[in-house]
Amino acid sequence: MPATEIPVPLPQQPYKILIQEQGIAEIGQHLRNSHLLRKTLGQKILVVSNPQIWKHYGDRLQGSLEAAGYEVLSCILPAGERYKTLKTIQKIYDCALAHRLERSSTLLALGGGVIGDMTGFAAATWLRGISVVQVPTSLLAMVDAAIGGKTGVNHPQGKNLIGAFHQPMLVLIDPETLQTLPGREFRAAMAEVIKYGVIWDEQLFQALEASPRLDQLRYVPPSLLSDLLKRSCAAKAKVVTQDEKEAGLRAILNYGHTLGHTIESMTRYRLFNHGEAVGLGMIAAGRIAVALQMWSQDCCDRQHRLIQKCGLPTQLPQDFDSQRVLSLLRSDKKVKDGAVRFVLPRAIGQVTLIDQVPDEVVLSVVEALKSPHA
Repeated sequence: MPATEIPVPLPQQPYKILIQEQGIAEIGQHLRNSHLLRKTLGQKILVVSNPQIWKHYGDRLQGSLEAAGYEVLSCILPAGERYKTLKTIQKIYDCALAHRLERSSTLLALGGGVIGDMTGFAAATWLRGISVVQVPTSLLAMVDAAIGGKTGVNHPQGKNLIGAFHQPMLVLIDPETLQTLPGREFRAAMAEVIKYGVIWDEQLFQALEASPRLDQLRYVPPSLLSDLLKRSCAAKAKVVTQDEKEAGLRAILNYGHTLGHTIESMTRYRLFNHGEAVGLGMIAAGRIAVALQMWSQDCCDRQHRLIQKCGLPTQLPQDFDSQRVLSLLRSDKKVKDGAVRFVLPRAIGQVTLIDQVPDEVVLSVVEALKSPHA
């Protein structure tokens, strides 16, 4: 896969997404060779990662950075969504203090979306803001979490309620890291890829439909992997560039997330991971759109089949408390003037924001998701 650069031309802090095989081994040179980054980044780089990712890629990354003249420090955190809390952020702050990080110092996230979100939030708040570089190692982080500057941690009552916008200086994607990605994590990330197809890129959706299998990396041809990385990153970059802080357009990136976040919270981040919950949220959003006569049943079925093809769950547990969904939805950060905003599809490649979804429609759809025959 040849190297690809995708610009994110934000007015205040433009940066690029670099997709490059074996890019981790060359990250030091990328930082040194960029005139902007050479002027901006100081000598100290604190790498935040988890034990599994550090074991696979830590030495390679550290060697590249040290060869380029950086002083490399590390902060290794436990893996998992349930550790995405202020208590874990405190550990990053403790490392930053112990290593005397200054305003010219940099945090570098090496890992998936949880590591990226926490590292970005720590960078946004340490010394009122220092530089951050994102090196995502999961497909989910590559196509979504690492791009766009959304950072944060979870509150017991909801996902990502505590956070800040803090754009990275660089996003470096090394597709080779996907070789060590667990199968469940790969499948979960495909929900976000499907999302881009529904909200923005009909050609991407059709390319996914044409692939016989999408449930494991080994069944995805290199050409399709390259295409879905480029198209997903480009879609995210275009949306973020037009609406950096979610004043309007950027809200479409929440497709499947409104109910998805609620599903995650209600199952304590243990039964479904983020991508699986988003997949269920997209199924629900599609059915709500059909119920409101906004979307055709045919398109809804196409989305459902694609989610199934990726090996994602399509059913909620029988004991899922549908009534509690409404109260949790109203505590979501996407609520505006007391109304829950849903992102609902009108066509493959086109969605809209709706804040007038009747409660009975939401409850009916959630109840139907508990049935294996729905």
